[in-house]
Amino acid sequence: MSYKGGSRYLTRELVEAIGGMIVRGDAPAGESLPIEAELSKQYDASRTVVREAIKMLTAKGLVGSRPRRGTYVEPESEWNLFDPDVLRWTLQRRFSIDLLREFLIARRAIEPAAAREAASHRDGEAIAEIARRLDDMREAATGARDPLEADIAFHIAVLEASGNRFFRQFSFVVDTALRFSIRLTNTAKGVRAASVDDHGAIYEAIARGDGDGAALAVERMLDEALQLLDMSAASEAAS
Repeated sequence: MSYKGGSRYLTRELVEAIGGMIVRGDAPAGESLPIEAELSKQYDASRTVVREAIKMLTAKGLVGSRPRRGTYVEPESEWNLFDPDVLRWTLQRRFSIDLLREFLIARRAIEPAAAREAASHRDGEAIAEIARRLDDMREAATGARDPLEADIAFHIAVLEASGNRFFRQFSFVVDTALRFSIRLTNTAKGVRAASVDDHGAIYEAIARGDGDGAALAVERMLDEALQLLDMSAASEAAS
């Protein structure tokens, strides 16, 4: 396999190839990867590109290295699921309702707190951005926009409005995982797009500075998503 393009593009392509291979299980935990020279030959990439790709995979928790052992595949328990690539590869590997449920529980721990902070932070420009994203959702409900992109953008706008750098970092995870979970919950609910009213309640509470109301509105929406996910799991188990 030959990789053509700039150094950064080549590195990204190699990370995608090796990372996807590891998460799919093609390279089981504990297995040693080929040495740098062999990887360079296998992927027709320079040693510099291979070295940078391995560094990135190490940061994602997918590989480790030790003297005399070389580079090896880490067990799944070491993978960084908050890394958008790792989460995407994991969701692509096998559709897992259990994994999506864990993700929704993580959202329930973080997003209500972010909405509460957004209400108290009172950043006018950030709140106006939430309003714009809510308008996008209204347009999506009429078919004028992509409902998935509009829904994701709304949730990210709330995280951004919190003013909390850690909540903002969660945006990348939300973007990745929502692309899998929203379609499932909307299908289970029998709708094409998420409820504008439910999201509107979040915005209105944030806009009036009602932190508890904003957090409660998010909790209610996520609780409904969890119930729909559990219904899907029960239906799948019964079939």
